Amino acid sequence: MLAERLTHDLACVLERPDLRVIAGGRRIGLDTALAGPFVVRADGMVVLGAPCLMAPACAPVVLRHALELARLIEAVPEDAVLAGLCAARTAALFAELDGPEGAPGPDWHAGMAAANPPGIARLQQIWGELAPLQPPVAQECAGEGAFDRLAARLEALWPLLGPAEKLMAEGGDARLAIDPATGLNHYGSSHRPRPWAVTYASSTASSVSERGFAGAEAARVRLVQGGLTGKGAEVRAGMVAEVRRRIAEHYGMTGAEGVVLAPSGTDCELYALALAMLGSGGHPVSNILLAPEETGSGVPLAAKGCHFANDTALGAQVQKGGLIAGFPAETLLLSVPLRRPDGAARTGAEIDRDCIELARRGWRTGRHVLLHRLDLSKTGLLAPGLEMLDRLADAARADGAAVPDIVVDACQARLDPARVRAYLDRGWMVMVTGSKFFTGPPFCGALLLPENVATRLRGGGLPPGLAEYCHRAAWPEAPAAQVLPVGENVGLMLRWYAALAEMTALREIPRPVVRARLARFLTALEAAIDADPDLRRLPVPHPARPPLADAWDDRGTILSFFVRDPLAASSSGDDVVPLALEPARALYRWLNADLSRVVPEGADRALAGLLCHVGQPVPLPHPMLRGGVAGALRLSAGARLVSGEPSHDGLVPDLRMDREIADAQRVLAKIGLILRYWETLAAADPVQTYAPLPAMETGSPVPLP
Repeated sequence: MLAERLTHDLACVLERPDLRVIAGGRRIGLDTALAGPFVVRADGMVVLGAPCLMAPACAPVVLRHALELARLIEAVPEDAVLAGLCAARTAALFAELDGPEGAPGPDWHAGMAAANPPGIARLQQIWGELAPLQPPVAQECAGEGAFDRLAARLEALWPLLGPAEKLMAEGGDARLAIDPATGLNHYGSSHRPRPWAVTYASSTASSVSERGFAGAEAARVRLVQGGLTGKGAEVRAGMVAEVRRRIAEHYGMTGAEGVVLAPSGTDCELYALALAMLGSGGHPVSNILLAPEETGSGVPLAAKGCHFANDTALGAQVQKGGLIAGFPAETLLLSVPLRRPDGAARTGAEIDRDCIELARRGWRTGRHVLLHRLDLSKTGLLAPGLEMLDRLADAARADGAAVPDIVVDACQARLDPARVRAYLDRGWMVMVTGSKFFTGPPFCGALLLPENVATRLRGGGLPPGLAEYCHRAAWPEAPAAQVLPVGENVGLMLRWYAALAEMTALREIPRPVVRARLARFLTALEAAIDADPDLRRLPVPHPARPPLADAWDDRGTILSFFVRDPLAASSSGDDVVPLALEPARALYRWLNADLSRVVPEGADRALAGLLCHVGQPVPLPHPMLRGGVAGALRLSAGARLVSGEPSHDGLVPDLRMDREIADAQRVLAKIGLILRYWETLAAADPVQTYAPLPAMETGSPVPLP
């Protein structure tokens, strides 16, 4: 009976979504007579041993090691020793993310997970422990002189080795780091699939899906195999170029235009300023932002050419707020609010008037103007109007001034590719990401350059301080980029491969179907929010866009709402006192936490244990708070809602959409549960976790509903 239960536990490990993706169709067996953790046979089959039965909590690490080893041996059978050492490093790093707390691992884990490879003598000792796990190798491959050569090759490969979920957390900033205790990053998301969580967080950041994880994992394997075969630099350069090409193809760009890869939308802001400087004729730049409070938190600093964090995507330590080398202190930052002091949206005419007034003031004082169009804000607002922007160039020419640069902040990416193509045709730069609507991992951005801007890279030079932020390969090949270092941001590359998998899946859905699925979901969810007495939906006008056949992007896909403060004096009608920003942030965290052990007897423990990931609260003024700031939560429809999660493959589209609607309604129900037990939860302040608590404690997978 005991053996049967453990065997069942081991079989469950094989169903973990991340390991299932990595395993693919590989044959996996079990041999209870095998004393070691596993062995990879000559035919590529993985055989797990008795230790996996006796300690099933450690089985995920063992299986991950075995799968990596099998794959690398197949890639370079003539380099089986190096393949074994590389697989061991990936396993050791996986153990740091996944191993049960306090569980003993092999002695070699610490050395193979370190920042630098072990010395030659230690590598030989480690190989002695690893050799029994794989088919025998020729004596000369593991002899005395062989390890001198192996150590040098391993050192070159070292930064590229590791699980995809760890590598995807690199090349951004500290917000991407995974907390081993929770399995989540700053955004409450994971670089591993999390299909048991109900997720409508695409306005902020989403956990990677099985589809996205498979895209990143396949790219990671290409990187490692390239390094093992001595073609690492060539393969990496080709993959970065491929990412840029696929983004360009998605938006219908031409060869004369350009794509710049950026870790985030904030980095895009920095690059747009640099390109505006190249076209300024030496004049200082006036940079006009739309509602910086409804864009990224670091955008105002980047828009002035300043460091927007204390570390950069390439790991440089900098002084937040300090001027980046090559950006002039004369850059003037101006902003136009989208909302009135009471939080209500301003009219389009008011916003247009402010924009043209600031732009005219800029060029009349000898400054080059860089003006933003926000498409869309954190709450779904679109401004300024196209007609005003089209008139702006004529107004500048009439004053004898240079035509302003326009950059469209489309980082939410909630627009049809045809809209982006139309922006580029106007000669405007466009900032996009793969991490919002497309539901790719956080921190994958790109700046799209129309031909008139891309040609600027042929002369002049980018600010030298950008060398701390990006590599040359992220930019179109041009003289201006020579100031940047050679190399690639591997984490950014892998995140983009995950996002591109989602973009490809969406592109395969006909536009009328995209429109119908979004409309069905949004209509049902709007009705559910409006029917809930604890919630007040934030009114947001639909985006005003030019006509497009079967358009899906002329309807808002971000639903923002205030939540009743359970501790405020009772109210009725429309005079509900909303949660202030900090309590709203607590609610946001608790939605993404397993509350089943905190709520009292009699509560719906199944609902309490449901993990729900929504968009981070947006700070907005609210009249009921008398000058205070409320936090508006957001439920968003993303590309994955349209294309479907791979874990939903067995459902026909109509049933899948019914399930999506029911899941969103369960999010609202959990909000109600939290409000009922607010004081109990506030005292406990439970933390967000990658999986429900029993799975976090045992390492076993979570059964899908």
